[in-house]
Amino acid sequence: MKTFSKEKRDKLILVAIMTAGVLAGTWYGLITTQQKAIKSIALQTIEQKGKVEGAKRLIASASDLQNKAAAANAKLRTIEQGMASGDMYSWVILTVNKFRADRKVDIPQFSREVTTEVAVLPRFPYKAALFNLRGTAYFHDLGKFVADFENSFPFLRVQNIELEPASETSATQTPEAEKLAFKMELIALINPLSH
Repeated sequence: MKTFSKEKRDKLILVAIMTAGVLAGTWYGLITTQQKAIKSIALQTIEQKGKVEGAKRLIASASDLQNKAAAANAKLRTIEQGMASGDMYSWVILTVNKFRADRKVDIPQFSREVTTEVAVLPRFPYKAALFNLRGTAYFHDLGKFVADFENSFPFLRVQNIELEPASETSATQTPEAEKLAFKMELIALINPLSH
């Protein structure tokens, strides 16, 4: 390998530079692009495997979910059986009087029902009946009655309680000075199956 002429040496250097350029272009143009695509596909594969595993867990728990849904539906049907149905006026009197049988609360006045829409949730499947009740009780007895009543009946709500001292001139005609006369509204959900 003797010394090349200047022209051959320049051509050889030019070929070496062009070869290096082509190799670098091939590396950055093709191989790097392919490596990025492979990484992207690997990430997508991992993501899809995660989704498949989640779907498998969901499928495995489908029977458990169906059992829970069936239990919730059975509980809802049981609650709906206790909801207002038929003659609303008789229903509220029987329900309240049966509940207060062993309590020291006197409720002699019940109003007729006023049927209203329930604006709790959109497309709520229940209508409601509003009743006005009047009676007398000691403060502690009334508070315990209202708390126990609402806890015993998840489909009933007491609202707008008005209290005043009971007197012989009030509607309840109570001679005891420490008793309170009360007026309250009772909202009862109506059983949708009763219509």
